[in-house]
Amino acid sequence: MMKKLLEPDQVDIEQIELKGFASSIAEIEWLLLLLIILYYVTPDANIQNPVGLVSAMIGFALFVLGFHYVNADAKQRRWKLALETWVMIVFITWVIWNTGGILSPLINLYLLVIITSAITLGKVITLLEIALIGAFYFYIAAADGQSYNFSEFSRVMIYFAPFILVAYITTLLVADLQKGRSMFKELAETDDMTHLLNKRSFLPLYRHATEQALRNSEALTVMMIDADNLKEINEQYGHQAGDKLIVTVARAISDSLRASDIVCRYGGDEFVAVLPKVQPAKAWELGERLRKAVANTSFDASGKRISATVSVGIATFPDQVSDITQLLEKADESLYLSKRSGRNRVMQFGEEIVPT
Repeated sequence: MMKKLLEPDQVDIEQIELKGFASSIAEIEWLLLLLIILYYVTPDANIQNPVGLVSAMIGFALFVLGFHYVNADAKQRRWKLALETWVMIVFITWVIWNTGGILSPLINLYLLVIITSAITLGKVITLLEIALIGAFYFYIAAADGQSYNFSEFSRVMIYFAPFILVAYITTLLVADLQKGRSMFKELAETDDMTHLLNKRSFLPLYRHATEQALRNSEALTVMMIDADNLKEINEQYGHQAGDKLIVTVARAISDSLRASDIVCRYGGDEFVAVLPKVQPAKAWELGERLRKAVANTSFDASGKRISATVSVGIATFPDQVSDITQLLEKADESLYLSKRSGRNRVMQFGEEIVPT
């Protein structure tokens, strides 16, 4: 049986990633502000509206301070990152407007936004931001007196082309990185033998299911499944046969339960299934279907057909377990009683033990 049913809260990987992005964006924003200040104090700086530029820098600094250091522990959202990049675009545009237009030496500050967006927000948002930057760029060019005949338009496009190329190349590289990251994430969250969820990825999903059941006053069933004869098969036929047994049980579980159920290889020959909105009678029916499916299945080991059985323990909230935090524990107790009652059977929490 399990030595430890619940572990401390699993780390929210997405929040770690988003907070890392938020921290990086904050540093980029301060770097952006520093570069503009350095240009401002340069003796030969071309500044048309010093008061407006200083006001914009103060406003931007206050925005960064408020966004990152007020309620710093608040949950990060991707839309917040997007909002910051939009604010950066507006700020940079105002700076460029007041430091020489499209001939401003600060025009390349747009690259900071493009790279930041490509890394943190993906291709679609980056394309939208490129479109916005392009609109601002051509508006500034028009305000500088550019006439849009073919020759002038081509010249402006040549100046703007590096922004498009940087956005394109960066999004390609990020897409490749995300593809690799997705593969590693799948490997980290999936049991390599059975391709079911592993314990690490199961627990956050289980917590979400319990929260949803409490919030919506819905039934929630937990089913613990344990192979009855793994030790004997390992000793008699070897560990390869034992592995085949585990895969056979995993396949039977997947085939017997619904696609919406959460199924996990919890460790060794133990499996857990979480069945949302399933009442005790239906849970027992599903448990019996699973038990029979395993009992009617066999596999080859060293030229011999090997059969297996499973014991199943079930607990349902709120009919059988009023405290949802004890649901896994009570399902495990039911599994223990199923083992003591002779194995190859389904028992629900609250049933009395049947002597062997």
